[in-house]
Amino acid sequence: MRTPDCTRLAVSLACLVAMTGCALNAPPDVKGLTETELAHTAPPAAWKAGATAGALQDNWLASFGDARLLPLAEEALRYNVDLRLAAARVESAAASVKAADGSLYPEVNLIGRTSGKATGSGSQLSGLFIPASWELDLWGRVRYGQRAAQDQYASAEADQRYAQQSIVATLAKAWFLAAEAVQQQRLVGDMQASAERLLKLAEDRQRVGVGSEVDVALARANVQSYRDSARQIDFSLTQSRRALELLLGRYPAAEIELPSMLTTLPPPAPAGLPSELLERRPDVVAAERRFDAAFARVGEAGANRLPKLSLTAALSSISSTIFVLQDRDNPTVGAGATVMFPVFNGGQLAAQVELRTAEQKQAAAAFAQTAQRAFNEVESALAAEASLAKRDLILQQGLADSTRALELQQARYKVGSIDLRSVTQQQIAAHAASMSLLRVQTEQRVQRVQLHLALGGSFGPTVTTAAR
Repeated sequence: MRTPDCTRLAVSLACLVAMTGCALNAPPDVKGLTETELAHTAPPAAWKAGATAGALQDNWLASFGDARLLPLAEEALRYNVDLRLAAARVESAAASVKAADGSLYPEVNLIGRTSGKATGSGSQLSGLFIPASWELDLWGRVRYGQRAAQDQYASAEADQRYAQQSIVATLAKAWFLAAEAVQQQRLVGDMQASAERLLKLAEDRQRVGVGSEVDVALARANVQSYRDSARQIDFSLTQSRRALELLLGRYPAAEIELPSMLTTLPPPAPAGLPSELLERRPDVVAAERRFDAAFARVGEAGANRLPKLSLTAALSSISSTIFVLQDRDNPTVGAGATVMFPVFNGGQLAAQVELRTAEQKQAAAAFAQTAQRAFNEVESALAAEASLAKRDLILQQGLADSTRALELQQARYKVGSIDLRSVTQQQIAAHAASMSLLRVQTEQRVQRVQLHLALGGSFGPTVTTAAR
C-alpha cells in the first residue's frame, strides 16, 4: 500500500489551512452593545428613585426570616413544570453544541457491500469501503456555526436561571399574599361580629320605640356586606392554596398549610449600580447571548458564499469469486481534494446573508427592549418601596388614632355617656384601619421581592453569571 503522493497532498493542504484559516469576528461586548443600542438610554450613575448604597446581596429569600420558604423554594425548583420545560430547552441547546463541535472534525463512514445470485452456489462480489472527508474551515463557516450554537446554549442557561428566579419570586409573593388573606379572614370575622351586634342593638331600639325600621335595614345591610366579604376571603384563601400547590408541582387540592402572620420586613436592600444591571440580570444576559448567536449566524452566512475546500480519502478492499482482481488481498488507499465555488444559485446565498442580518437587528432590538424593561422594573420597584414606606407610617398613625378613639369611646360607655352602638362602630373603624395597614405591609414585602427579581439578585447563597 504505497501512497506517498496522497500523503504529501494531505500534509500540504493541512499546512494551507493552518496558514490561511481566517480568524472569526468577535461580537461587541455588553458595553459596546449598550452604546450602540441604548445610545438614548444612558444609565445614570445612581438609581433615580433612590436606593440603599452598597453591593447587591445574594440569598435574599432567607432575609425574610421565614423558615418554611426555603424548603418550599427547593420543592418548586425540583418539581415545577415550567422549570422542567426550561431545563429541557437547555438540554436541547447542549445537544446542538455537541453537533456543531462534531462538524469541525473529519467524517468517516464504513460501507460494506456484497452481491450475487439468490440461489445456488453462484459467484459473488464483495467489498469493504471506508471513505473519509474533512471540510477545511478556511473562512470560519463551521466555527461561526459552532459559536452560534454555544451562544444559543448560553442564552438557554440564562433563561433557565431567570425562570428559576421568577418562580421563587412568584412563590414568595404568593406566600405573603396568603398570609395577608389569613389575617384578613380574622379581621373580617371580627367586623362581621361587630356588625351583628349593631343589628341586634338596632332591633332592640326599634322594639322599645326609640329606633326606626330604617336603622334596622341599614344595620342588616351592613351585616350582609361583611358576610359577603367573609365568603370572598374564604374563596381567596382556597385559590391561594391552589396557586401555591401548582407552583410547587403538587396537585391543586387546596390543602397546603398557610402562614398565619406576615414576616418582619427586612432592612432596605442595597441595589448596586445601574451600570451593573445589564451584566447581572439573567434575562438581559440571555438577550445579549442571542444577539451574539445572531452575529455568528451572519458570519456563517457570509462564509457560505465563499469557496469550500474539502480533503477526501478512502480505504477499500474488494474480492470476487469470478473475477481475478489485482491486489485482491491488499487494501487500496486513495486521497484527494475537492474545491466547490458557488457560481449561480438564484441569489439564495445573498438572501441568507440578508436574512441573518435582519435577525441580528431583531436580536439587537430585543436586547435593548429587555434592558429598558429591566431599568424600568428596578426604578418602579424602588419608587414603590419609597411610597409604601411613607404610606405605612401614615396608616400606622391612623391605626393608633383609631385605637385611641376606641379606648375613649369605651371609657365614655362605662360612665354611661354613650351607648354601645358608638363603641361597636368605632371597633369596626379600628378593624378597617388594621386592614388598610395590612394591605400596605403585604405590598411592601411583595415589592421587596419584585426589587430583588428586578435587580437579578440570587435567592441562593451565590450569584451565577454566564461567562462570555
